Amino acid sequence: MACLQLSKEVSKYKGEEEEECTLDGSVDYYGRPAIRAKSGRWVAGTIILVNQGLATLAFFGVGVNLVLFLTRVLQQDNAEAANNVSKWTGTVYIFSLVGAFLSDSYWGRYKTCAIFQGIFVIGLVGLSVATNLFLLRPKGCGTPEITCGSHSSWEIGLFYLSIYMIALGNGGYQPNIATFGADQFDEENMQEGRSKVSFFSYFYLALNLGSLFSNTILVFFEDKGLWALGFWSSAGSAFAALVLFLAGTSRYRHFKPSGNPLFRFCQVFAAAIKKWRVELTPGEENLFEADGGKDNSSNGARRILHTHEFKFLDKAAFITSRDFKTGLHNPWQLCPISQVEEVKCILRLLPIWLCTILYSVVFTQMASLFVEQGEAMTSKLSNFRIPPASMSSFDILSVATFIFLYRRVISPLVSRFRKTESKGLTELQRMGIGLVIAVMAMVAAGIVEIYRLKYAQKDCKHCSGSSSLSIFWQIPQYALVGASEVFMYVGQLEFFNAQTPDGLKSFGSALCMTSISLGNYVSSLIVTMVMKISTEDHMHGWIPGNLNHGHLDRFYFLLAGLTSLDLIAYIFCAKWYKSIKLESKYDDDSEKEKFEAY
Repeated sequence: MACLQLSKEVSKYKGEEEEECTLDGSVDYYGRPAIRAKSGRWVAGTIILVNQGLATLAFFGVGVNLVLFLTRVLQQDNAEAANNVSKWTGTVYIFSLVGAFLSDSYWGRYKTCAIFQGIFVIGLVGLSVATNLFLLRPKGCGTPEITCGSHSSWEIGLFYLSIYMIALGNGGYQPNIATFGADQFDEENMQEGRSKVSFFSYFYLALNLGSLFSNTILVFFEDKGLWALGFWSSAGSAFAALVLFLAGTSRYRHFKPSGNPLFRFCQVFAAAIKKWRVELTPGEENLFEADGGKDNSSNGARRILHTHEFKFLDKAAFITSRDFKTGLHNPWQLCPISQVEEVKCILRLLPIWLCTILYSVVFTQMASLFVEQGEAMTSKLSNFRIPPASMSSFDILSVATFIFLYRRVISPLVSRFRKTESKGLTELQRMGIGLVIAVMAMVAAGIVEIYRLKYAQKDCKHCSGSSSLSIFWQIPQYALVGASEVFMYVGQLEFFNAQTPDGLKSFGSALCMTSISLGNYVSSLIVTMVMKISTEDHMHGWIPGNLNHGHLDRFYFLLAGLTSLDLIAYIFCAKWYKSIKLESKYDDDSEKEKFEAY
């Protein structure tokens, strides 16, 4: 192997022992096979985790209070502000697909992360400058007591340019940084394979810890009108994240981009349709594979082994007499079977992915209806008023607690019960448990709402705190959502990273983000439909402006029912799903036995 030969040459001159290279095809910054001891692992992984925490702090330092900035500083009404924030949030997730495409196709994950983080920093600096110099006029405005004056069109334009640069930078960066972190661990090595599984849990924990700081400290400053300080803090955090990321350059492991996947997918479907009348013969001897079935690309990607689902697509790789006449060189007529299997992998993932969207509907309630419910409850602790939005801190604490419990308690117990050396519950099992806990969270929220209504003042004009029920009764529903995130979103990150082909890892992470995005849209659709139906015959509806006249509890129970149906569909999809099978990169059986013993 090239890596072994290289290490032998080095050892001749330096008197060192032969250095082991990674087995998953990863390379160093210069494109040489990555040496295990000098690259990746937890040194690089820790840098990426801290980078993620700082970047998340920066992003939520803007996003969590953006709706208040639009109403207090730019003088938009509630509906317009909410609509603009929804558009901005949706754009972030759309840009995640752009970042994943560029990463997998052309730039690679390191370059993509560096470029989009640079755009992210520029956007935050632009927002901070615009806010400090142009938008906060008169000085000290932006609070409930002091309104800001009007702004010129170019000042508004500068603001929107800045926040959409933030959306572009964060959206393009997010799906790649999780995958790039996972790249630092060789899953063909037992010890690093276990570390790779742990990395996704710690990654999600870093994300939540970053948002915890922004949801408490930065939100407090911005709520007091110190918008410029909050935005400059976010810009400083993003800049520190970028510097830290670049500082770890020499330690990272990389995978070479695999080219445009859209062309590869279209080639498979086109070739299969052209041969729709061809009858497939048993066996694989007539299925075309580039380079005689060895690694089929120069990017080091592992070959996907042949499977028997979606047999129609195998026709794209079936060699006919006409293919011999064209010299086996027309990719729109004949595709390698590994290329066909790449398409099959994505098709198998889609039903699982669709089942995660309704979970995201439950997750999005924390930023909307949970807050509105908390606003109508007693939120005073002594003389201090607890902001309803800050109750999401209990969600973050729950995430941290359950990540620890799963890694240290649940997973070892499951392995001991099964009497195997497995990593515990599979990703699909954890995602199913996440759906079960999500149902419990909606039931808990509905029960709390029943009691909130029982102790509410029906005839209030300003209904903030109109129920004598304490806001701390919301803790169980926040804690249950946090627990479900650990099983669903962490499992989802691991699942899509493990089950996507080597050339589409960032696309797998982008699927997680688009699930959240579509969850927002589906939630909005369900709310619209519920209000249209429940307001017939001049009724107040389930979710009126005054919640004391509505039935928010019924909406929560509706979501619990829909999630239960989604769970049933998910179980069928999970039982049907067949895992990706990759060709091992071991030299011989003795090396494999040594690895398994290790």
